[in-house]
Amino acid sequence: MTYKTLFLVPLIALAACGTPREQCINNANRPVAAIDRQIAVARGNIQRGYALAEVEDVRIVRTVCERDNPDGTVSRYPCSETERFTREVPVSISVAEERVKLAELQERRAAAVRNAQAAAQQCIATHPE
Repeated sequence: MTYKTLFLVPLIALAACGTPREQCINNANRPVAAIDRQIAVARGNIQRGYALAEVEDVRIVRTVCERDNPDGTVSRYPCSETERFTREVPVSISVAEERVKLAELQERRAAAVRNAQAAAQQCIATHPE
């Protein structure tokens, strides 16, 4: 499980606990939040001059394992464990293209905000408290 997954699981659980009205409004605002994340990435890429890509690495680690024996004793023996981890690596980009992408995202965000506001009003009408 990645750190992002570990972070999102409690948020999803919290969202599931809300009232139908709150759940409806949260669902209406999801597209805006997704675009906001993309805008933040694009701005970071422009500021740095490069993008960051996640790469998964695998490492074999020699360690000591234990096994319970039938007679109640514990045996120790050398073994290997596989560790997986992710790291970010720089990736070259065209800053000009990234600026165009950012402008398009900002336009999409404006439309998404209008849609989210209309959907939220519909949620309020459908689920009065």
